Amino acid sequence: MIKQAIIPLAGLGTRLLPLTSVCPKELLPINGKPGIEYILDECIEAGINEVIFIISQKKKIIKNYFFNDVFFKKIIKTKKDPRIKNEYKKILKYKKMIKFVYQNKPLGTGDAVLKTKKFIKNDYFLMLLPDDLIIKKNCSKSMIEIHKRFNTSVMASMNVNRNTVTRWGIYKIKKKINKKNYLISGVVEKPSINKAPSNKAVIGRYILPKSIFLKLSNLKSGKGGEKHITDAIQSLINDNENFIAHNFAGKYLDCGSMTGYIKSSLEISKSWNYAWLELVMLDWLVVYVFQI
Repeated sequence: MIKQAIIPLAGLGTRLLPLTSVCPKELLPINGKPGIEYILDECIEAGINEVIFIISQKKKIIKNYFFNDVFFKKIIKTKKDPRIKNEYKKILKYKKMIKFVYQNKPLGTGDAVLKTKKFIKNDYFLMLLPDDLIIKKNCSKSMIEIHKRFNTSVMASMNVNRNTVTRWGIYKIKKKINKKNYLISGVVEKPSINKAPSNKAVIGRYILPKSIFLKLSNLKSGKGGEKHITDAIQSLINDNENFIAHNFAGKYLDCGSMTGYIKSSLEISKSWNYAWLELVMLDWLVVYVFQI
C-alpha cells in the first residue's frame, strides 16, 4: 500500500530567476494557486496520507507558508473574509499530512531521497518532482494502480524529441507489457544524443522500493558532484529489481523554467486574460522588490 510521498524542494530554482531570489519556485502562483498545492492535491486524490518535504534552511519560507496560524487567525478575525477563511481551511488540511527534513547542500535528488530514510515505513513510497506538473489525469493514482497490479516499482514516462534527450533520464525497454507500460532494462541520466538508448524519458513521478536507500548510501557522486536517483535505480535493476515505465495519460507541464512556467500558467488558467494579468503582477513584484 502506497501511503507516503516525498517531494524534494531544496533546489535553488535558478532557471526562474529573478523571481526565485525572493520567493521559492514552489510557491509561485499558477492560476492563483502555488505550484506545490497542485502536487499536494495530486497526492491526496491518489490516497497519500503523509508527505515529506525535503527543504533547505534557505527555503524555510515554505514551512512558514503552511504553519502561519497566528497570521491567518488575526486576519480572519479582523477581515471576516470568507475567501481567506476557506484558504486557511485548505492549508490546515495540507499541514496535517506534511513533515519536513533538510538537505542543506545541493547534492542531487538521490541525496534528497536519502534524507527521508528514517521516515519511510512501508516497502514502497511515491516521489514527486515539483517542476513537473501533470494535469487532466492523476498520474500518481494511475501509477499506484499499476504498482498494485504488478507489485513492483513504477516510473512515469513519455516520448520526447530525440534532440532533447540530454535533458532527461532516458530508459531502455526490456519488454512491452501493454500499450502504456514497459518493463525496462536500464536508465541513463542525461545521455548524449548518440548514446541515448531511446527517446523515452522518465518524468518526475516514481514509486520506489525502500531498498533504494542502501543503494543511495553506497552510491558515489556522479555528474556535477551529485547523487542521481537514476544511478541508484540502475543498480537495483542490475540486482533484478523490476521497474515499469508507465506512459501516463495526462498533460505534462514543465514549471521549472521561465518559458515553461509561463506556458503552464496559460494552460491551467484556460483564460489568456487572467494568465497575463498574473504574469504582469509577477513583473510588478520583481520591480517592487528590486526597485528597478
